[in-house]
Amino acid sequence: MKQKELFLQSDAALRSVIDRIQPAQLSLAAPAEWSRTENPTLRDIVAYHAFDEAWVPDVLAGRTIDEVGDRYAGDLLGDEPIASYDRINDLATSAVRASDDPEAVAHLSYGDYTVREFFEHTSVYRAFQAWSIAKFIGLDYSLPAELVEGLWEHVVPQIDGWRAMGVFGPEVEVPAAADRETLLLGKTGYWRP
Repeated sequence: MKQKELFLQSDAALRSVIDRIQPAQLSLAAPAEWSRTENPTLRDIVAYHAFDEAWVPDVLAGRTIDEVGDRYAGDLLGDEPIASYDRINDLATSAVRASDDPEAVAHLSYGDYTVREFFEHTSVYRAFQAWSIAKFIGLDYSLPAELVEGLWEHVVPQIDGWRAMGVFGPEVEVPAAADRETLLLGKTGYWRP
């Protein structure tokens, strides 16, 4: 699977989970490791994802952090957090669909990479956040099978490198008859019995 398609599928998975968050759940205390914010709430996590989505069109246009400045500072969610996230997500999705140069430079906060690598990095983050948020709020949720296969293709061959960067924890043993999603979650340290 190409990185662009992996991004679109991961992004759609995250949106499908965010769209199922109930307003009262936004005030839930989120796991501290999900955020740099002290005592984050689920709203803080959604706000960060909105911020991350808002940058996508600028990243794909080749803009740097200095060029964008503080355009996305402040509260992007307002009084309708989920609807606001969806509007920002629509703009990001349109920009990704229109992108056509996977080797163009993407100026990220942690360095310059190709657009192809940007898609891969953000896909991993979005997909596992979709799964994590879903489990956190008690949804009966599985990552789509095609997305699981795409992640397997892109993540598993590089798992040691991702782990060395702190993206994934240690591998977790899963039941012998585990399905492909559970195997992926085990390899990346997400699965819990």
